[in-house]
Amino acid sequence: MIKFLLCALLCTTPLAMLAQTAAPQPVEARITAQNALFEEQWQTGLRENPERATAVGDYRYNDRLGDYTAAHYAAVNEENKGYLKRLTDIDTAGFPDQDLLSHQLMERGLHQSIENFGLKNYEMAVNQQNGIHTSLSDLPNAVPLDSVKHYDDYIARLHQIPRVLAESTDVLRLGMKDGLMQPRFLLEKVAVQATDVANSKPFLLPIKKIPATFSDADRQRITTAIQQAVDTEVTPAYVKFATFTDGKHRYEVAVRNMTTTNMTPAQIHQLGMDEIKRIHGEMTDLAHRAGFKDLASFKESLKTNPKYIPTSSEQILDTFRHYIDQMRPKLPELFTVLPDCPVTVEAIPSYQTGAATHYQTGTPDCKRPGRVSVATSDFAHRSLIDDEATAYHEGIPGHHMQLSVQQQLKGLPQFRLHGGGGNFTAYVEGWALYSEQLGKDIGFYQDPVSDYGRLSSELFRAVRLVVDTGIHSQGWTRDQVVAFFRENSNEDEPEIQSETDRYIAWPGQCLSYKIGQLKFRELRERAKKELGPKFDLRTFHDEMLSGGSLPLDLLEARTNRWIAAQKVGTPAM
Repeated sequence: MIKFLLCALLCTTPLAMLAQTAAPQPVEARITAQNALFEEQWQTGLRENPERATAVGDYRYNDRLGDYTAAHYAAVNEENKGYLKRLTDIDTAGFPDQDLLSHQLMERGLHQSIENFGLKNYEMAVNQQNGIHTSLSDLPNAVPLDSVKHYDDYIARLHQIPRVLAESTDVLRLGMKDGLMQPRFLLEKVAVQATDVANSKPFLLPIKKIPATFSDADRQRITTAIQQAVDTEVTPAYVKFATFTDGKHRYEVAVRNMTTTNMTPAQIHQLGMDEIKRIHGEMTDLAHRAGFKDLASFKESLKTNPKYIPTSSEQILDTFRHYIDQMRPKLPELFTVLPDCPVTVEAIPSYQTGAATHYQTGTPDCKRPGRVSVATSDFAHRSLIDDEATAYHEGIPGHHMQLSVQQQLKGLPQFRLHGGGGNFTAYVEGWALYSEQLGKDIGFYQDPVSDYGRLSSELFRAVRLVVDTGIHSQGWTRDQVVAFFRENSNEDEPEIQSETDRYIAWPGQCLSYKIGQLKFRELRERAKKELGPKFDLRTFHDEMLSGGSLPLDLLEARTNRWIAAQKVGTPAM
């Protein structure tokens, strides 16, 4: 018996070893499997998040709103675990650069989502800057309204708003139970915002947009249906919604996710102090060149200079259009790949006057252009000083340039065309802040005051590094943050108060702008130094955008490979 067992063991072991050492699948087969997984995950995401599908121009689910229950978040987390397991089972040996990047991006995004679920971040999904109450109020601007079917889809969504707000409220109650709630004074601002939406009724706006080609019967039916849904369902739900944080580890995770670096809060705090000192020095030099004895006297002169005080809301919009228009013909000096889609400039609606100037992406087919939405309310108390820098930041070569190019990249899975599979704010906002200086690189900012506005924008982001880490890692009080802002920035008092509340509510998010900008500058200087006469700013910028939104560490690794390839005259994979 022992001899038989021994023989059986010796005879079968080679077969087991052969099974374990079987040749892996060919590269093409593994890439095909990976792309199929990407497409499955992308389509599942669109189906489960109809609002996102609409945003990217997929209108199959336009009559639906998403599921915002805790059970849904848990189900999505289980799906993510499954996708992560299947993804990591795919061997990436021999993959070309873009396929490897896609694998790494999806893997990182899934890890982040799973980690955030474990922290129950979905239980704190509402604050005075973001939340379901504000995203829903943008539906009239975000959906297509060019057919009777699209209007019927919009009406169907109006009927679902009470359900969505109720589900979101239930999740917030779970946050109360778990001790994961925003400070009371911030939630009070959310209540005011929800009340403003209830009172201003932006959901009625599509009535004014009904095409003249619709029949009288359809016009009447649609008008009545929207009015009734808003008056009897949506507005009461908003009124009801209106009537109603874990320390060190949570913040470290937020910093890592928002900056996509391994920098510690202490390192970021010191970096902010160093940047403030540098920028103040450049501002002082500019003041001297403008004929002032010091920076303080230069700043004081700007407060009452009528040249920089707008006389109308339309003047602010015209200023933005002017700067975007003057940048457009200069883009070939900075890039060889240019976006096909147009960008428009519009005023932020009156019912969203609390919003700051921002960019909203168009659809990949360019049928809906990108939009720079500009804050123009109370124009007499605004300034034109920062407008040039902001126009480049939000429009071209900033957000519109980067996001439009990204949406039209070829050969990449859908998730990489619309965000990269994770929260890569450091890349997106870092590029936009970096873009503000590109205007100076090609000869703009001719007015020293406009250049001062550019430096003020950069200073603002540097101050953020100090105050955000001060609040969440060094025990600063709200009063300390306000005092530091007053001493070191050019922001007015309402902005200081608003920004301080933002940092308290959204730990780590504001760090991404400056960290990302400095990474783009660092990579540019590295490429310029290592390539010498072979360095071409246009192809460098193309390379920065050709991989879509990336974590900064993967962007750096990809850039290093590109530099190495440029040295030997071969294209990077």
